[in-house]
Order: sequence, then C-alpha cells, then structure tokens
Amino acid sequence: MTREFGLIVVGDEILSGKRLDKHMPKVIELLAARGLQLGWAEYVGDVPERITAALARAFASGDVVFSTGGIGATPDDHTRQCAAKALGVPLALHPEAELLIRERMQDTAREQGVAYEPDRPDNIHRLNMGVFPEGARIIANPYNKIPGFSVDDVHFVPGFPVMAWPMIESVLDTRYADLFVQSRVMEKSVIVFGAMEATLTPLMQAIEARHARIKVFSLPSVDHPQYGRHIELGVKGDPELLDAAYGQLIEGLHTFNAQLGPELVR
Repeated sequence: MTREFGLIVVGDEILSGKRLDKHMPKVIELLAARGLQLGWAEYVGDVPERITAALARAFASGDVVFSTGGIGATPDDHTRQCAAKALGVPLALHPEAELLIRERMQDTAREQGVAYEPDRPDNIHRLNMGVFPEGARIIANPYNKIPGFSVDDVHFVPGFPVMAWPMIESVLDTRYADLFVQSRVMEKSVIVFGAMEATLTPLMQAIEARHARIKVFSLPSVDHPQYGRHIELGVKGDPELLDAAYGQLIEGLHTFNAQLGPELVR
C-alpha cells in the first residue's frame, strides 16, 4: 500500500468559522513544490475523544501526517494528551524542549527588561508546552523556539501559520527528501459541452487501464461564468507520459461526437 501525506487540522475556531483554515492550501503548495500530493485531510474540533480517534487512525495509517493546533498549554489544548492516549504511552517533559522553552522565557524577560524567574508559577506552567508523548522527537520552531514534536511519521506543529509552515517545510526537507519526485505533475484537459459523466465513464476507465501512471479527472460545472454547464475532462501525471493518454482522450471524445471547447494545460 502506497504511503500518502495527510493533514489533521485541530480547533473549534475552524469549525465555527471564526477563522478560515489556511493550512491545507499551504500544505498542498509545500508538497507540490516537492513533487508530492496531499492524499487526505481531516478537521477536528477541540473534543479529546475525537482528537484521540483521529490521531489513532493517523498512527495506524503508515502515512506521513501533519497535525496542526492544540499543542499549547491552555485548557482547550488537548492534542499532546490525545497523542499519548492514542499511542498508549505516558506524557513526559522532553529535556531538549525544556531547555528551549526556558531559553525562550529568558529571551522574553530580557525583551521586557525584567528578571527571569524560573520558579514563578506561570513559567513553570509554560513547561507544559514541552510535555510530549514518551519517545517523541522535537521539531524546531524558528519563530519563538517553542518546539513541536514527532512520533514516527506523525508530526505535530502549532496552529499559527507563521510557526507551523516553516516547521512543516523543515520536516519535509530533513525527513522525506527521498520521496521527492523530480519530474513535476502536469495536467491537460478540455472543456466538454453537452455531455454526461456517466456516458464518459467507460472512456475514462479505459484510459486509466491503459496508462497505469496517469490519472483521469472529471470536473463538472453547472453555472460556470464563462462556459456555463460543462465538464472539464482531463489527464494528469508525468509530462512524458501525458500526451499519449491525452491523445486517446480526445480521440475517444470524438467518437461520442462531443462538443469540445478550449484546452487547458497546467
């Protein structure tokens, strides 16, 4: 079974509409720049049972998964605890994370012109941000030093894009460079007027059966501002293999006497 890349976005603020999710478009962008593709995504509110279940699926999947949000130390942050529960391991203060968090607290004290008090209750509480499932590895945070963490191929980063995105990019480049695809994925498609997807399905299946490394896609629209009701029908994959599959697609459409519009290349 081929390993995929997955994304879990945690937070009530996304599901309530208070904030728009910016992570999925960015993760798609970061993966595409490396010849990779997002295989699946899941949104989860701040409900421990749901977070635990989502993470259990992620750990069991064998996929490379990025989880954003919920790794802070406020009452509505549950991701660290849920990760440990999903793994069946205890939580522990990571020694390297502790050093980084203390370093950040010292930096903040200097910026504010006050003395650093390591035993002050709020500073002790901040160390909870370094309490990870036992055996976790840290993910460096270039923005404010407060780390994320990884367990196997599941990687946990903050919900803040300014922190999360460089951390995800770093994980990709340091852990998964061997998976990068050198040849980029290309798409060729055509606008088809007056056709039904069900009618074109045998043609699509025949192309995928003949061209194993090419995917066929169909994007119907009923109210497009330029083309009105139509289907964008195309193929995507290795540019070197694309022309043969696309040629078969066009040839097949002609047998249906399909009315073809503009061709698109991406």
